[in-house]
Amino acid sequence: AGTDFQDVAISMKTLSRARSVVEKFERLSLKYQQTLDTQVKANIAFQNKVKNARMYLSHFIQVLYMSVMRSEIKPEHLDLYGLQDANFVVPDLNSNEQLLLWGQKIINGENKRVARGGVPIYNPGIAKVSVMYIQFKEGYQTQQIHQKATARTLDEVSEFRSEVDSVIFDIWEEVERFYAELPGNERLDKNREYGLIYYYRKGETIG
Repeated sequence: AGTDFQDVAISMKTLSRARSVVEKFERLSLKYQQTLDTQVKANIAFQNKVKNARMYLSHFIQVLYMSVMRSEIKPEHLDLYGLQDANFVVPDLNSNEQLLLWGQKIINGENKRVARGGVPIYNPGIAKVSVMYIQFKEGYQTQQIHQKATARTLDEVSEFRSEVDSVIFDIWEEVERFYAELPGNERLDKNREYGLIYYYRKGETIG
């Protein structure tokens, strides 16, 4: 049977706007989900790079300390790595930021010491440490991009919610006006057909 538009409580203008709003909201929500999925997948690969960089850097520092203890490297050369006050303790490498900071310091320090004629540290060599560090650094920068993209699309969804709320409010108002003359329970039943749900506080009655 065809729809009798005289019996439809919502105006064609509002219906058209509602369709447009729903379509855009679905597009924005899908875009957000896709960017979030991309970020999550990239983070799995990134965490492996973090683990490798931390392991190689920590191992290199420990070998450096042992070389100093065996008098193979002069204690004052620890200054080149920024480790002069570390008391032979591996710096905190738990955060990505600390890993970025110390990775660069250690690589620069080893390159400076070797350039001055020092014997390179092996197992691991600084070349291998550098490879792991660069992979981590590139992964970190990529993750920053993914995080910003996800945050931006989430903001777009959040900002558009006001438009969604506005069209819901218009539909609510139009439906209530359309059935305003009906008796209480009948009016509420008709309104519920359009998805209007009422919650009553204790002691509150139907108007």
